[in-house]
Amino acid sequence: MSALPQQQPQFRLMSYEDLIAVCRIEPTIYSHPWTYGNFKDSLDSGYCAWVMEMSGEIVAYALLMMVLDEAHLLNISVSQHYQGQGLGRSMLAQMITVARQRLAGNMFLEVRTSNRKAISLYEAMGFCEMGIRRHYYPTSQGREDAVLMGLAL
Repeated sequence: MSALPQQQPQFRLMSYEDLIAVCRIEPTIYSHPWTYGNFKDSLDSGYCAWVMEMSGEIVAYALLMMVLDEAHLLNISVSQHYQGQGLGRSMLAQMITVARQRLAGNMFLEVRTSNRKAISLYEAMGFCEMGIRRHYYPTSQGREDAVLMGLAL
């Protein structure tokens, strides 16, 4: 008997109606999650906000801020239950495509220095370390540095 085909993720623009589902995921994967207000403000500001669905369930999301010809990836997240399946790579590829469609010349992001899995993914997708932002992220014991990474599009 052959296995059933794997579900294919579907990408679409994030809507205000998605914020409750997104805000259910956010605190399960981050010690200092974005708030409903942070997401709403991003949508209000016209940021490129996308969700990934599988069988109608939001499993990942990302937000991209465009400034002139630069794209800044503000948040990219995969639901804890779906991590380790390549969905983060797919979501990142989608956001790179969106940035290129918007004629961005470069894409930038920050990532916690302790998040080795994410750094490895970004490097595999062509991002390079550009510097360190000292004390960028809050932690339970104070602050953590961020690696600033960039990709020429």
